[in-house]
Amino acid sequence: MPTLPEPMPGADPPTGAATVPLSPADWRLGAWRNFLRTHAHLLRMLEQDLQTHHKISIGSYDVLVQLAEAPAGRLRMSELAEAVLLSRSGLTRLVDRLQKDGLVERQPDRFDARGLFTVLTEKGRDALRDASTVHLAGVSRLVLDRLSEPELVQLSELMRRLDPLPEIPES
Repeated sequence: MPTLPEPMPGADPPTGAATVPLSPADWRLGAWRNFLRTHAHLLRMLEQDLQTHHKISIGSYDVLVQLAEAPAGRLRMSELAEAVLLSRSGLTRLVDRLQKDGLVERQPDRFDARGLFTVLTEKGRDALRDASTVHLAGVSRLVLDRLSEPELVQLSELMRRLDPLPEIPES
């Protein structure tokens, strides 16, 4: 199993205390940079897989998954913005494109004349189903197949400890 880089000379020693101030030479920043680099790499690879197979983008996939998992397949834009796992930037434009492609539609909230729901269409559900085979194969190849079951349990627990949102039930 890979280990963190050795502390740099003059760097703060590892203490495990969350209150230790960071300096640019702090050895713990290597863990942070590795996390960011790996996250970016995995997203690029998953996006490339979807593009290679002429599927929807990873951002579109994320939006459609959130809608598919929502009650009645619909969310307000504010709820969708909170739910997406990828970037919120450009979410309105992305949803506009998905609507233009017939993958989602906007429906008025009958209890709030100002409110609109973004709703997954049948065509959107089909596109998600089609893209999910490529996406899930990529997730397996890039992550799940490369870690042992105990490592996956450990990774899941570590990510759960860092996640500010309530726990997502595992399937």
